[in-house]
Amino acid sequence: MRSTMTIERVLEQVKTYIHNEKSLDMIFRAYILAEEKHRGQFRKSNDPYIQHPLEVAFMLAELHTSPATITAGLLHDLIEDTDVTKEHVKEQFGEDVCNIVDGVTKISKLKYMTKEKALAKSHQKILLAMAKDIRVVLVKLIDRVHNMRTLEYQPNEKQHLIAKETLDLYAPLAHRMGMYRVKAELEDISYKYLEPENYQRVFQLVNEQRLTREEDINQMKSRIEEILQENHIQQFEIRGRVKNIFSVCKKMEQKQLDFEQIYDLLALRILVPSIENCYHALGLMHGEWTPIPKRFKDYIATPKPNLYQSLHTTVVGLNGKIYEIQIRTYEMDEVAELGIAAHWAYKEDKKGYAPEIEQLEVAAKLKWYKELLTYAELGELEDSDPLQNIKEDIFGANVYVFTPKGDVMDFPNGATPLDFAYRIHTEVGNHTVGAIINNKIVPLTYKLKTGDVVEIKTSKNFNGPNEAWLKIVKTSHAKHKIIAILNRQKRESLIEKGKEDFALALKNENATIKLTDKVVSDQFQKFGINNLDDFYYEIGKNSLSAHGAINKLIGNTAVDEEALIKQYTENERRRRKTVNEYSILIEGLDKARIHLANCCHPILGDNIIGYVSKGAGIVVHRLECHNIKHTQEERFIDVIWDDEFESKGYDTSITILAFDRRNIVAEIINTLNSTSASITSISSNKNKDGDLVTKVKLVVRNLSILQNAITNLYKISDIYNIERVIK
Repeated sequence: MRSTMTIERVLEQVKTYIHNEKSLDMIFRAYILAEEKHRGQFRKSNDPYIQHPLEVAFMLAELHTSPATITAGLLHDLIEDTDVTKEHVKEQFGEDVCNIVDGVTKISKLKYMTKEKALAKSHQKILLAMAKDIRVVLVKLIDRVHNMRTLEYQPNEKQHLIAKETLDLYAPLAHRMGMYRVKAELEDISYKYLEPENYQRVFQLVNEQRLTREEDINQMKSRIEEILQENHIQQFEIRGRVKNIFSVCKKMEQKQLDFEQIYDLLALRILVPSIENCYHALGLMHGEWTPIPKRFKDYIATPKPNLYQSLHTTVVGLNGKIYEIQIRTYEMDEVAELGIAAHWAYKEDKKGYAPEIEQLEVAAKLKWYKELLTYAELGELEDSDPLQNIKEDIFGANVYVFTPKGDVMDFPNGATPLDFAYRIHTEVGNHTVGAIINNKIVPLTYKLKTGDVVEIKTSKNFNGPNEAWLKIVKTSHAKHKIIAILNRQKRESLIEKGKEDFALALKNENATIKLTDKVVSDQFQKFGINNLDDFYYEIGKNSLSAHGAINKLIGNTAVDEEALIKQYTENERRRRKTVNEYSILIEGLDKARIHLANCCHPILGDNIIGYVSKGAGIVVHRLECHNIKHTQEERFIDVIWDDEFESKGYDTSITILAFDRRNIVAEIINTLNSTSASITSISSNKNKDGDLVTKVKLVVRNLSILQNAITNLYKISDIYNIERVIK
């Protein structure tokens, strides 16, 4: 039977650092309201619902959070689960408390695993709530901790969904906030439900090794105590540390190690009063035992972005056994366990306290935290899913590099100098021409390593990124920036092409039309064309016929547009006769055996050429097919499409490259089904960069239908390249 949490226990914990009567009264009033509104509600565990907000409030008090944060912890489910309104909370407890509760409510409404609709907008809300107030994140994290502790009472399917969400989002978030205890607990409970067999196996192995190594650890601990005392280091403490189950499993998986090869399952941690003592103790450890090369890390001189500081070393200790030793001050240890919460613990006598000041202090300390708002805004502008971006760019970042000024920046594994350049500023990225790492010139494909000092070389004369850069960069942030400028460049190029095509059509029609944004908008607004650039753009990409546009602009709707652009006279047409199923004509050969090449799959509207093949008749290729470049020229024969003949359809294939995210394949299928193209097969796999490669086989009646399908596919967020397949 679990112990029952009471308001008395919460207040007892609160009074260890809060003594102001108004603050204590606000917390108590919040409990009274929560208890009244949650009365009659029960958790899946059959506990009265009020137990949950009380547990959350108690844990927040353990972290020494502000009175407003604890009050919000007690009230955090009221707006969502009771008839209490946002306005009532604001009236009773003030705007500050109201904003925290509202932020947590927005996050709680997120249906993380929903398949029926895109999650980008919901994810935007969670990020914006986080970016606006760090306390929202803290309350939600603690709320999730208590929910995970009672996960056993949920149905199996929900256990799996909640555990997956926690492992994907909340545990990494706790890690980035430096809250090791919370992170480790969330990871282990999640893994217990997601991989129960593996969890139990490693759990037993860890416990068995703990028992067998306990004597070794105690001997090592005694010897370290003697060394520190002999060298006059006072007020030290030596603790053991057990690596959490999830971390062990991930390390075994990522580094392909057996359990016996994990050296840091049981580590020793030395706590000392000062930084000087840390380095002194490190020297003593290395003087006594041989350190293992490349296993030393100095996170005191270069703290992690989540503020973690410590010295790490691995030595060959007593009896030739390997030990990891961590050395840090008491203050560093508190930050390592509690994270950012240890930095802004509430102090009543602190002058000038305000939530806004607190938020600025947090943003200044946690450099990654400022990026949350950037990613949320990126999702707003580009209709992309910001959570998918931050999961790798921010949560997965574990490579730490330096700017020439010594500032630390973190990136995911595989990041390159281009990722660094775009993190500095979009314009720096767009004009990057080279990189210098550790005073050496490196290619832009260089993979950043922890400790690198990175300098970017730029040129104002450089025209900007190209599509090859998309294969070089790793972070979603950089990819989105590159895609944005490539799309802009493509649009500008197509606008110029549209202007030329329209001018040529006017010349052929012997017409004169004065175009303005208003004229274009009046005539073509229903097609989404609102100005001259839109007009020329649609013509340039062949979505709008220049001749058809002219007829519409001069009011000649009775004229058949197609009649104006036919290439041949009626007499020429009568001399032709199509007798094959592909709608292909060959002058003078009415009964030729014709086949469409399997390598390039030509379709009505493609530029084509015939190739006389021994025993196979005439094989028709697209002009750009690389298979005809090294063949005998005398075997080529002119062939043309008979556009009066209606074919049943042509087989073709396209390859779609996209950033991997949930539901994108479903969106591809739905988009294609809304066009005149018919899907015959579709398959998706990830490439080595982790992007999604989707191959689609289609049947289309002509090139225009295929181009329309591709145009619509490009409207799907996160698709960045589509190509027709040529084998």
